[in-house]
Amino acid sequence: MADYATNPRAYHDYEILDTLEAGLVLRGHEVKAIKSGKASIKGAYVRIKDEEALLVGAIIAPYQPGNIPKDYQEQSDRKLLLSKYQLSSLLGLAKSHGVTLVPLKLYGKAGKVKLLVGVARGKKKYDKREAIKKKDIQRAKERGVYEG
Repeated sequence: MADYATNPRAYHDYEILDTLEAGLVLRGHEVKAIKSGKASIKGAYVRIKDEEALLVGAIIAPYQPGNIPKDYQEQSDRKLLLSKYQLSSLLGLAKSHGVTLVPLKLYGKAGKVKLLVGVARGKKKYDKREAIKKKDIQRAKERGVYEG
C-alpha cells in the first residue's frame, strides 16, 4: 500500500474522531499523475453537496503538461465513491456542530487510488500546545535527555 500524498496539518489542526476509506472518480492521466507523486491534499476538504461527497481543493498537477486536455483544471472538485450507508452516515456527522470532513492521505490499494477521509473536530489553541508538549517530551525521552 503506497502513500501518494498526505495531509500532515490535519493531525495538528484537528482531532480525528473516525476515518473512512473512499474511492475517487479520476481520469487516466490523473491516476498517472497521482502515482508519480504530483498530487497534494494540503488545505483540501470534503464537502457534501446534493447527496454526493466531493473532494475540494486537492491539486493534481498534469502528468505530461503538453499532453493534457484543454479543459483540464488542476484544482477541480472530484467526486468520492461511497456506499449509500457511508454517505448517509457522513451526511449525519457533517450536520452535527463542529465536525468537519478532512482528507488525510491518498494511497494505493489493489491498483486503485483511495482517499482516507477523517471525521474531525477542530482543536483549540491550548489543545495544539498540549500536543506539541507531549511530542517534545516523547522526543526527549527517546534521546535520554528527559528528567521529568
